[in-house]
Amino acid sequence: MADHGTFYWNELMTRDVEAAKRFYGATLGWGFSEMPMPDGVYHLALLGDKMVGGIFDIGAPAFDGVPESWFAYIAVDDLDARLAKLREAGGTVDREPWDVPGVGRIAIVSDVNGATMGWIVPAAPSA
Repeated sequence: MADHGTFYWNELMTRDVEAAKRFYGATLGWGFSEMPMPDGVYHLALLGDKMVGGIFDIGAPAFDGVPESWFAYIAVDDLDARLAKLREAGGTVDREPWDVPGVGRIAIVSDVNGATMGWIVPAAPSA
């Protein structure tokens, strides 16, 4: 289990997944594997056999206006309780929690200054 309050996952949001894979493969030596998702394919970035991040395609109209960028996820111990604290402290929930099977329960939030991140309760590792 990830430690509460620590950075857990980083994800590149891009409109050109293949160009990103070529770039990071050439510059950092990353390899890639595909993980089928309900709305398409998620690309896992690998350094040897270690997962180091992901690549998410934001080419769909739902992401119009979203800039290409790296996006960070922070592990939390109890998403609902932490979201209540976030709201009390002046932060906002930009996307209410949802579950990703085998990955975890996630919400997209912004801090009091508008910095956006994901908060995640990671799924328990499979045996």
